[in-house]
Amino acid sequence: MNLDWPAGFERTPAVERERNSHFEATLGATTKELATEMDRMDVDEWRGEIANAHSKSNGLPLHNANPDDPGFVMRWVDDGEQFAVACDASPRLRDNVRYVLKWVNETRMRSQRPVQTGDSEFAAARLPPADDDAVAGTATSQPAHEVLGVAPDAPENVIESAARARKAETHPDNGGDSDEFQRVVEAEGVMLDG
Repeated sequence: MNLDWPAGFERTPAVERERNSHFEATLGATTKELATEMDRMDVDEWRGEIANAHSKSNGLPLHNANPDDPGFVMRWVDDGEQFAVACDASPRLRDNVRYVLKWVNETRMRSQRPVQTGDSEFAAARLPPADDDAVAGTATSQPAHEVLGVAPDAPENVIESAARARKAETHPDNGGDSDEFQRVVEAEGVMLDG
């Protein structure tokens, strides 16, 4: 699985990636903090991305994720505008996620200061209009319940059963499409978390 790096964002060559010995938090603790930060931002939707399937329904990596590509992308939508921040400066996924967490936290904290600026603090992360199709993963044109083929108020067991069937038919190992499979995984997460 390839990491969907935002268009126009430069990648750090692997030989130039540097370890960070200052971060002591685990990947699991870092992703938990990042989810909290994104929830505090009160955006319409958000999603993390790594270069393999070892991720939670919100796209944040599992505590044991160790993809070949250590890059990390955080995407979100707020008031209809798309944003993304990405980091691959370290050869370790944990450090790249931590860098993104620190940037999001520091930027969010700046937005709480009584200082006026010409644009939002997150303006640097705003994606250009040409990136409209690369929305935050969960920003599909189809509601989650339609992706799974269930009623909007379906009980948990029906959601899980429908998701299991859809994942089986869309799984890339079974000849399915990886993007469609990911939409099913995301839809299941949206319905079970909601």
